[in-house]
Amino acid sequence: MEKQFDILLKNRTILRYYLQNLTKDELFRIPKGFNNNIWWNIAHVVVTTQVLTYGFSGLDYIMEEELVEKYRKGTSPEGEPSLDEVKRIEDGLFSTLQTMETDYQEGKFSGFKEYLTSPKVLLRTVEDAISFSVFHDGLHLGTILALRKAIAQENH
Repeated sequence: MEKQFDILLKNRTILRYYLQNLTKDELFRIPKGFNNNIWWNIAHVVVTTQVLTYGFSGLDYIMEEELVEKYRKGTSPEGEPSLDEVKRIEDGLFSTLQTMETDYQEGKFSGFKEYLTSPKVLLRTVEDAISFSVFHDGLHLGTILALRKAIAQENH
């Protein structure tokens, strides 16, 4: 699983770059043809990994339940987040992965409840969930790139 954690870390580094270098308008704007924004995609990635690993293992989330509920599957952007919320998500990009890797190495993920994802990938183990998170993070990075392009086109 070392490689999966490494890939997740690299993707999260890219996401942090966008958080730190895009304007508020770029982060929070929903361009024509889209139903979410760059900010929502970043927050969604952070909380989804929590749901897939901790949630389906019957463990408490590392992040606050309020953030998980606000950005989990089936949600959409709800206005502009507070500076505190942005900071908690930005910190969670890495802190949640570090804690998850430690918890994984310590064998804390047991009793994983099978879950069929939207793309019809059956997750039977926490290893499956971590591997799927790599795919999921990449999928949302692709959406972020499409959002950036759409926003740039709207600005011209």
